[in-house]
Amino acid sequence: MSGETEIQNLKSRDPFAEADEDSGQTTQTQEYIHIRIQQRNGRKTLTTVQGIPSKFDHKKILKVIKKTFACNGTIISDTESKGMGEVIQLQGDHRSKIRDFLIDAEEGLGLDEKTIKVHGF
Repeated sequence: MSGETEIQNLKSRDPFAEADEDSGQTTQTQEYIHIRIQQRNGRKTLTTVQGIPSKFDHKKILKVIKKTFACNGTIISDTESKGMGEVIQLQGDHRSKIRDFLIDAEEGLGLDEKTIKVHGF
């Protein structure tokens, strides 16, 4: 055995970085918007939206979402979300409605559909 044996398992790799389709290499350059659902107690759920670009006013977005979807919500700041940026948190399961709102150019933000990832059960 040679002295320059390389152990593959110990390479640092970001498991949340998306794999590039062409080369299989992971890239962190493109910013994605993540829509997740979290189970609270019983049938209660929370929908979180992370990664909305900072060029948009998060407070105004939250105000429109709350009025349109008839739910309550809050903005979790950078310090509370442990480096994930500002996260919009809504009461209830609104994953599909939030996705449609972010894509809609007339009444929503008009973002690219490819940058939105919906997670959950």
